Amino acid sequence: MTGHHHAHAAVDRRRLAIAFGMTVSVLLVQLVGAVVTGSLALLVDAAHMLTDAGGLLIALLAARLMQHAASSTRTWGLARAEVLGATLQAAVLLGVGLYVLIEGVQRLAEPPEIAPLELVVFGVIGLAANLVAISVLAGGRTSNLNMRAAFLEVAADALGSVAVVAAALVIALTGWLQADAVAAILIGALIVPRSLRLLREALDVLLESVPRGIDLDDVRQHIADVPHVVDVHDLHISQIATGLPVLTAHVVVDDECFHDGHASDITETLQTCVAEHFAVAIDHSTFQLEPASSAARHELH
Repeated sequence: MTGHHHAHAAVDRRRLAIAFGMTVSVLLVQLVGAVVTGSLALLVDAAHMLTDAGGLLIALLAARLMQHAASSTRTWGLARAEVLGATLQAAVLLGVGLYVLIEGVQRLAEPPEIAPLELVVFGVIGLAANLVAISVLAGGRTSNLNMRAAFLEVAADALGSVAVVAAALVIALTGWLQADAVAAILIGALIVPRSLRLLREALDVLLESVPRGIDLDDVRQHIADVPHVVDVHDLHISQIATGLPVLTAHVVVDDECFHDGHASDITETLQTCVAEHFAVAIDHSTFQLEPASSAARHELH
């Protein structure tokens, strides 16, 4: 890994560490606030903060593991740790979101007493901390799935804090206690779709699906259009981690390419093709060249 990548990874870890410290601090404040005010929305926000803290801790560990060098037993190092971390974060966040929706609906029927003024104070504290954490993580949110998961967790929690403050104001001004449950349901409605989307993206990597932004048929056709290429089969494109797509393929070429030394030039052309022609560069590609006569014999058998 280059020095630039190491430096970038170190910055990501610092961002995660700052966000983690702030999240844990606000979590403790919100737990106290939930007990004092009796608010479900604030308790849910505190629970969300707890998952945020756990998610950020997972992200920190994953960011550290991702820096492990390749070895004879792990040829890609621990690059896929980011995907495992994102999967775990998304699964926990999804569970919290579903719980919020169920509990919120139940509280609509029987809303408890809420202390609105105290709820405003604790909600504002949570929102302020979330906004700072968002600003810290924003610069690295596109680095990889792990950083994106951490950013989404904090962003969703900030929206939850907004809902808590809004509910407190409604209760203080109108006395409508159900506002707390409505705020909790809104928080859950924000959490669930984001969790599902992130979980799907992480599972796509784990299931070795074709990376987004890459059209397998387009790649196949482009390879087939290279001079002397007769056929393409066993074409596979997957993703080890964010920004690390890999391609393998068997390419049938004219027999004379193996006699006039042209085969190595074709391999280089194919590797340059997939690395430069498409919107998503595929820098790790392996092509197995086969003579047309050999491929024809295999088909007969």
